[in-house]
Order: sequence, then structure tokens, then C-alpha cells
Amino acid sequence: MPITLKTMQQIELMRQAGALAAMIVEKMRSIAHAGITTRHLDDLVCNELNNAGAVAPVKGHPGYPQPGGFPGHCCISVNDEVVHGVPGSRRLEEGDVVTLDVGVMLKGFCASRAVTVAVGAATPEAQHLLKVTEDVLDAAIHQIGTGVRWSNVATLIQSTVESNGYNVVREYVGHGIGRQLIEEPRVPNYPLRQLPGEGLFLKPGMTFTVEPMIICGRREIQLAENGCTVLTCDGSLSAHARHTVAVTEEGVDVLTRDHQ
Repeated sequence: MPITLKTMQQIELMRQAGALAAMIVEKMRSIAHAGITTRHLDDLVCNELNNAGAVAPVKGHPGYPQPGGFPGHCCISVNDEVVHGVPGSRRLEEGDVVTLDVGVMLKGFCASRAVTVAVGAATPEAQHLLKVTEDVLDAAIHQIGTGVRWSNVATLIQSTVESNGYNVVREYVGHGIGRQLIEEPRVPNYPLRQLPGEGLFLKPGMTFTVEPMIICGRREIQLAENGCTVLTCDGSLSAHARHTVAVTEEGVDVLTRDHQ
């Protein structure tokens, strides 16, 4: 499927969806305390989306192999859960590392935002992991612009992560976004082997997610028993951060920036 370049009007609609996603994530962050259930956080997402006239594009997604598809309005992944954590009765505990991952469809266009936060006092290991994750996301975004090859940005992500003793996930990557939550192109966090002159060449109107997924231990992953949630194979901590961006003539426009 070809990459769809967005008009300024479409990007503005995506910005509205992105602002809503960012606001919801910050509200989730503010109540992600020990003792709260992940279902309670999901209920917050549901209420905020309903109030805004938006929908959760992940709700009912067929990637969850149960009748009705994915049951939540967002993904909440805890500790060794890399992505696609399913909200439910699990109560957060002091020291947990939790990824709050919200996608929004508003007025026909999507945006998504994710952050990983610590519940209460984080261990030094967790603090460093979260800082590296946010730092590498910011560094990658600062490299984006018209005429840039994504492979150069991906090299920066991988080298920064690995220089800190961590690993990047290979099986799950960033992606185009717009009228659908997932569109072309694939936007990996590591450089693909390509011939000279090949690879994703960034152009104005491209919209995609930048989302490093980082593992403290070995980079191998596995599916949980629910057939949806992705886990680290060795039980090590994982973190994930995401912004939705648009490439512009001037550089990059972060559509999910929190302006609170």
C-alpha cells in the first residue's frame, strides 16, 4: 500500500486528535498510583473519548484472539509487558513501571501517544530506563525533516539505546498513521539492510509514529497466554514512548505534544 501524504487541513485534524490523546495520557499519569486497577485507567480513557465525541481505534481490534476483539480502550503494559497490555483487574503496585498507550480517532483522523511512568518511587534501574526512553524519543524527533532518510534516525535510536546497555525491540515498530491507526510506512527503531539510495526518504505531508520500545535485558520477546500482550522473554523491564509527528517543509511537527 502506498504512503499517503496528508494535506495541511488533514494534519490539523490529526493535531486535534493528538491533543486529545496527550491530554488523556496526562490524566492517566496523574492517577496511576499504587492500588488502582488498569481497568479504572481504561474507564477514564473511555469517558474522556465519549465526552470529546471520539473513539478508541484499538477497541475491538482483531489482533486480540477472543470474541469481540481487543476489550480495552487503550493498552496498559506493566513491567515486563512490552506492548498491548490488556486493561483488567490488575492493581498497580509501588515501583511498577507502566506504559500508558492511547490511540484516538476524532473527526475521521487518528493520533496516538504513549509514555512509560513509574508508580511511586522507582528503582534506580527503572529511573534510568525511563530517562533513556524519553531522551531517545526526543533525539529522534529532532533529527526528522524533509530530505532525511529514516535509516539515519533509526541508527541514532539503536546506537543510543545500546550504548546504555539496553536493546530495541525488532518485531514491533512505528508506523504511518492518519485515517487509520496503522498505515504505511513501517518506521523501525533500527536500520534495515538496504542498498545505497534505498530506504524511507522523509517528505512533507508524511505522518507517522516515532516510538522506541526498549528492553533492559535480552531483546527476545514472547506472547503472553492471552495471545496479544507482548512480554520480554527474560522477565526484564521494558519501556515504550510514542509521539505522532508530521514532516513539514520546515522540519517536524509533533502532533501529540502536551500543552498543559
